[in-house]
Amino acid sequence: MSKWQALEKKLLSDPATKREFDKLAPRYAVISELISARIKNKMTQKDVADKVGTKQSAIARLESGNINPSLDFLHKISAVMGYKLTVRLSNIKIAA
Repeated sequence: MSKWQALEKKLLSDPATKREFDKLAPRYAVISELISARIKNKMTQKDVADKVGTKQSAIARLESGNINPSLDFLHKISAVMGYKLTVRLSNIKIAA
């Protein structure tokens, strides 16, 4: 087990930390998908920004997780890379 894996296991053993981690997981999954799509399309952040009509720094903030983007913004970014944004709801069990 790597040092990172050991640290992650230790941190996630705390219920409060695990809740926050789980709460942020969907955001970072979307970010990861967008970065992968951009790289697959051999596009830079500036390429995407130019096609969307924004600045490269806005794409950098999105990819770093420093903003909470609107669905419209995510749709525009997806579309310029040739993807369709799909949103799906799933059932979750809420702890009492």
